[in-house]
Amino acid sequence: MQLFNGTLRCLLRAAHRPGKYAAHLSAAAAATATRAPQQQQQWQRHYSLSADPAPIAMAYEMFETPNTDTNKPPLMIMHGLFGSKQNWRSVGRAIASKTNRRVFTVDLRNHGDSPHANTHNSAGMTADIKTFLAANGISKVSLMGHSMGGRASMHFSLYNTQLVERLIVVDISPVSMPRTLDEMNSIMLGMQEVVLPSNIPLSEARQRAKQHLLKTVAADSVDFIMLNLRKRPDTGEFHWACNVDVLRSSLNGFLNYGRNIHNKGPFLGPATFICGSHSPYMNPDDWPEVLHFFPNANLHWLETGHLVHLEKPHDFIKLTTDFLNS
Repeated sequence: MQLFNGTLRCLLRAAHRPGKYAAHLSAAAAATATRAPQQQQQWQRHYSLSADPAPIAMAYEMFETPNTDTNKPPLMIMHGLFGSKQNWRSVGRAIASKTNRRVFTVDLRNHGDSPHANTHNSAGMTADIKTFLAANGISKVSLMGHSMGGRASMHFSLYNTQLVERLIVVDISPVSMPRTLDEMNSIMLGMQEVVLPSNIPLSEARQRAKQHLLKTVAADSVDFIMLNLRKRPDTGEFHWACNVDVLRSSLNGFLNYGRNIHNKGPFLGPATFICGSHSPYMNPDDWPEVLHFFPNANLHWLETGHLVHLEKPHDFIKLTTDFLNS
């Protein structure tokens, strides 16, 4: 897969069906469930939905043009795991120009320039979105989310149907996830193990970190991960922009997504799913169950891997702008 596929292909492939989530675990999920109780409890604590999650104020960029119609619901774009708002700048500008809407690209919690939190789950991201809308005086919004951001946007739409005008989900399903958590755990463990002296430039630090990660991470994933390596200007200390510790401790929460939405919604507004035909993130067999949550959705396939918006930008922008303008 291209730049990002190797990183994200390691999430769980097991299919979760409405009403069967508690019993339906793949062999990979069952193996995860047999981890040491202490680690399992830690994961459950980070992903627990029982407590009201404390929202964070997301960092964002806004795109508009002289023709922007502020009466139209704006579009909020949410990135995937290890991504950031900067990955969506060109798409955000293009959509703002072609739809005359304000477009916000945001850094989700524990990513980019947004604050780190001690939890990472869709409930927390839903709280963050709601806080963002209130802070910016937005009563209705359209949402676009890629991968992890797609799951956050679906979760928000199912829990807050009255606040969402339209929904665009990019290469992710609410029903199933690909591959195993063990691979993702290995990637994050490798990131935690990186140790770099503060007296070297960022370019050299990225090369050293890259060589370390190549021991366990697919080569086509490493360059994307390196965008998260930062150097503190005051101390020279290197750090990851994404909150690797909390992301790793929250991995098991990916198993809970289905059971946390199975009795919510449906979202009756217009929705479109744009997926890569060479990506494992949307199983065509899941589409009838996707329609259970989003009955007014349609599905588009582009000849891409997971990074649909980067591999086919013109086709992607046309699909999204046609949908928003319809």
